[in-house]
Amino acid sequence: MDRRDVVPVDCRFWGKQKGLKRPYPVVGHLLDTGAVFGVLWDVVLGGRMRRRIAEALGLSASEARSVLSFWAALHDIGKISPPFQAQVPEAFGPIRDDPTYLFAPGADRLRQFRHEMATHWALAGLFAEVGYPSSSQMRRAVSHQIAQLLGGHHGRYGAVLKAKELAAGSAYQRGLGEEGWARQRRAHFDEVRRVIGAAAVPQSGLPPELAVVVSGLVVVADWLASSAAHVEAMQPPAAWRGTPAELDDHWRRAQGSAPDWVRNARLGRAAFAAERFTDMFPFHPNALQRDIEEHLPRLVAERGPGLVLVTAPTGDGKTEAALFAASVLGRAADARGLYFALPTMATANAMFPRVADFADKSLTGERALTLLHSMAWLSPVYAAAENADRETEEVEVSSDSATVVEAGAWLRGAKRPLLASLGTGTIDQVLGAVLPVKHNALRLFGLADKVFVLDEAHAYGPWMHKLLLRLLEWLGALRAPVVLLSATLTGKTAASLVDAYRRGAGFVEPSAVEPRYPGWVFADVGTGKVIDPRGTGTERPRTLDLSLRTVFWDTREEPASPVRAGSRRQALKEALQPLVSEGSGTALVCCTTVAEAQATYRYLCEAFPGLAGPDGGLRLLHSRYPGVERERITADCEAAYGKSAQPADELSPLPASVLVATAIIEQSLDLDFDLVISDLAPLAQLLQRAGRGRRHHRGQGGRPAWAMPENRPQLVVLEPVDSAGVMTVPPGLAAVYDEGLLRRTALLLRECEQGGIEVPGDVQRLIDAVYADDFVDGLDAATARELRELDVERMAEQSAEEHLAEMVSICTPADVRGNLYELSRRDIGVTEELLTTRLGADTGRVLCLYEQANSDLTLDAAGTLFLRPGGSQGPTSKHLAQIISHTVPVPGRWLTGADEGFTRPHGWQNKPLLRDVTVLRMRREEEGVWCCEHGERTIQSSYVGLELVAESS
Repeated sequence: MDRRDVVPVDCRFWGKQKGLKRPYPVVGHLLDTGAVFGVLWDVVLGGRMRRRIAEALGLSASEARSVLSFWAALHDIGKISPPFQAQVPEAFGPIRDDPTYLFAPGADRLRQFRHEMATHWALAGLFAEVGYPSSSQMRRAVSHQIAQLLGGHHGRYGAVLKAKELAAGSAYQRGLGEEGWARQRRAHFDEVRRVIGAAAVPQSGLPPELAVVVSGLVVVADWLASSAAHVEAMQPPAAWRGTPAELDDHWRRAQGSAPDWVRNARLGRAAFAAERFTDMFPFHPNALQRDIEEHLPRLVAERGPGLVLVTAPTGDGKTEAALFAASVLGRAADARGLYFALPTMATANAMFPRVADFADKSLTGERALTLLHSMAWLSPVYAAAENADRETEEVEVSSDSATVVEAGAWLRGAKRPLLASLGTGTIDQVLGAVLPVKHNALRLFGLADKVFVLDEAHAYGPWMHKLLLRLLEWLGALRAPVVLLSATLTGKTAASLVDAYRRGAGFVEPSAVEPRYPGWVFADVGTGKVIDPRGTGTERPRTLDLSLRTVFWDTREEPASPVRAGSRRQALKEALQPLVSEGSGTALVCCTTVAEAQATYRYLCEAFPGLAGPDGGLRLLHSRYPGVERERITADCEAAYGKSAQPADELSPLPASVLVATAIIEQSLDLDFDLVISDLAPLAQLLQRAGRGRRHHRGQGGRPAWAMPENRPQLVVLEPVDSAGVMTVPPGLAAVYDEGLLRRTALLLRECEQGGIEVPGDVQRLIDAVYADDFVDGLDAATARELRELDVERMAEQSAEEHLAEMVSICTPADVRGNLYELSRRDIGVTEELLTTRLGADTGRVLCLYEQANSDLTLDAAGTLFLRPGGSQGPTSKHLAQIISHTVPVPGRWLTGADEGFTRPHGWQNKPLLRDVTVLRMRREEEGVWCCEHGERTIQSSYVGLELVAESS
């Protein structure tokens, strides 16, 4: 079409309507979004990132700001289409009856042709008309790349369009309307460009890592500009016609209002102000921290930011080392904040106050801090922040239902996850960035321009590790600083992490990383060079006194049944006898499964009735308690076994106490025990558990005589054997751990039993040895053959998991090749739930309702918390939180093939958090014991938590 065929903007085309007194012209929303984008460009992105984007486009910094604000404004130009306008019949009527705006019969009912699709189709041609670089191969056309980017503002990018279809758009997509609709889109395009002053034309497109940054800013600008309050404030008078003068005036008003909109959303930049370790923390650095403080700033000053990998034993101050390193890297990279990722909700909850304290002492600027995991809103450490945000930011969003949900989830209070300058949370919250799920690019944007810190880098299975490698590739491309922490990391795994980051930055040749323990390594993003790993001393050298006990597994025996010689129960009783006899000291008994932890606790209550009283002599901690109860138990454990505030020379031994727990103890809590007993597990997990042994310095009088000296912590490992004394892996262990790794671990431990394990001296050697290819060399033929067979099985399973991760993840930045659809392309069934349903993780969630004698249903067995279902809208926020805090995670197989036997209140369907919760109607069996018949299974609730007590075969 001849661009000289100019028509004025028709302001009858509406863009916002929900929650408004009258529809809001689409041109108003376009300009509002452009104004907000300009402010976000100024206050969210750092100078380095702005320069990178401008240089990629071949524009000056000021030109880039105007051009990108123009792009952001155009995101909703597809609303000038029959299917969208028809959604408000009273506004659509005059347009439908206007002969200027013809459309094919039924085109106004094509709701599957969404307005963002129309944006993609329309802008690909409009950008080309004004001179944006084009190509017959659409993925190479800058005009198409930008149109595809803007068409993805609802979280998914459309497929590459075909040139021949684009040339006759309405013939292939009737929802675009005929000539009159195209003229109006062009009129809006031209006027928005004129008003914003975006005459400059980019010379090239954006590489994918910068495209996701721009895309993320567009989405946030759209959401902020969609606030009903903001729209009402900008609503022009009824007689407004959208003349050039009126549009200029609207733009001036939008520019004046946008800074407050962004400021009130607390979107901005933190600054890493503190430079010395002692300015950040109230103590002097230890050997590891001191070495990083002395050497990392110089390396970064010479070579620029990059990735730091820290390997050190538990309790050696890796967290403080990471935060110091993050400050050095963040300052050099002009980063706007950090995200601290951890493996579990418990570790994230524990890290939240530590990051908050660090931010208070070390950072300036915007320090909005969020906690990110599926139950963050129930966390006590986050409650105050959530309530404060809710009071100030609970705003109505004027848009379609999808946008309302998205904006509410990301911008309101506690649901502003990665957009905030600071965050702590679980790793799954960021791994969604490399799965083809909705708004994955927004997650990548949330990590861009920040320091990414990952704790427990060793704690993930093959498929999550593969996703982590893909995330590191994207972070390398973004040039985002990274800090990785691990207590037990093989050299091979360390190299894979470092090299993934380097590949993303454009350096494909592998490195030869051999981590020092304790120590650290640095790779800069500018050259990809890796320094020689630095080894550091430790101020906590210890020798782990190891006792490997061969036992036959009797966890299914009744607690009061006779204890047989050579059994697991006998070994437990003997190991704990000094503690019981002297009446002082603490012990951790770490079990593999929840069921075995429950059975162990019952036995110890029977064996040591003196400990089983209400004073905390025996405690049980696992995941299968209601959330509120687990929170209480965790707090009790932290009070009983946590670090004392008293000076070490004033401490005395603690009263006799035993905690029975599952593997959640490995990473979740900073606890200290005089003795650690563990069921056999892979070596890395055993060393993690052993790190809870005599972790804190308690001085000469702080531990019982049987637990001295303090620098020789005791670890008792229970190895399962059969009647012939040959290792045999019981079902519970086999369901969780690889049998080959268990056998390798047991063989290594036997070699270490006499002299113990030097920590840190022996750790790296042992971690590498347990996975070594030549491990079987020197073993007898039968054992070697058996291990080789198990190794083949393990490698096959690992390969399958890695292949799955490769199949479901998005491509590398290098493989996008001008087509952002590669970030949205997915197979059926790829959802964020893939991250939480992996490999034996608890996949169901139940709510136990206790039927009292008068038939009332309560959330607690005591009958004090009555179920309040709420009206047609469901329970209130306060009661919803109470309900969810009483849910329990369970294996998904517990819940298959059975009906609830409970009629849900009608309003519950309006609460997404309740949709996937299975309700169990519990009836009292005896004092303290409640049961529910769920299909062919019997599920029991008691003082040991929830358990499956019967199941038909």
